[in-house]
Amino acid sequence: MTPILILHGWGWPISSPQWTRVKELLEAAGYAVFLPDLPGFGKTPSPREPWTIDDYVEWVKNFCEKNTLSQVFLLGHSFGGSIATKFSIRYPERVRKLLLVDSAGIRRKRFKKEIQKKIAHFLNRFSFLPFYGFVRKIAYKTLFRNSDYLLTEGVMKETYLKVLGEDMSDIFSNISVPTMLIWGEKDGITPLAHAYFMKEKISKAELQIIPNVKHNPHREAPEVLAEKIKEFIQ
Repeated sequence: MTPILILHGWGWPISSPQWTRVKELLEAAGYAVFLPDLPGFGKTPSPREPWTIDDYVEWVKNFCEKNTLSQVFLLGHSFGGSIATKFSIRYPERVRKLLLVDSAGIRRKRFKKEIQKKIAHFLNRFSFLPFYGFVRKIAYKTLFRNSDYLLTEGVMKETYLKVLGEDMSDIFSNISVPTMLIWGEKDGITPLAHAYFMKEKISKAELQIIPNVKHNPHREAPEVLAEKIKEFIQ
């Protein structure tokens, strides 16, 4: 039976354990489930320098090779969805089916995010000043409210900005493997409009919407999510 590889979202610093219930439900159905901590999260050390989505794609490839995973059902949530998207385009022979759960990747017209990114870079230029820490704290609390940036440390801050700065809108049409989009109806982080955009771009993609759920169906409705996954991959 083809194994399932789950790529978690940002949720710094702990992400993969949030998928434990879904993993248990899928394993109970007979599937082998791989749920690694991506570099910079959980038990996996941060990279030595800031990474891009492409760097994470190559890490996933190496993970598959080390675990003898010649082909997988690939599931990516949020940030993990961006990785899964690029991985399925670069290595389609390794992906039997793709599941994107409240996936990130669309950055067009995200003006606020672009301003946040530019201000963060600007503030970092003055890190040598004695009052830098105080000013940065006030600015970040104001500008990055409801953002994972404040919870991120070290090299992962720059990684976050690199990931956030990449718009993948033009590459979804390059996905050639069977794809299902699973979305929380009330997702305020990657809105449902993003799911409709991806469905239009990805050939024959299916879309399943989970009512009254926000950005994290694996936490809000794990049983429903697991059922939708099983229905698609069986």
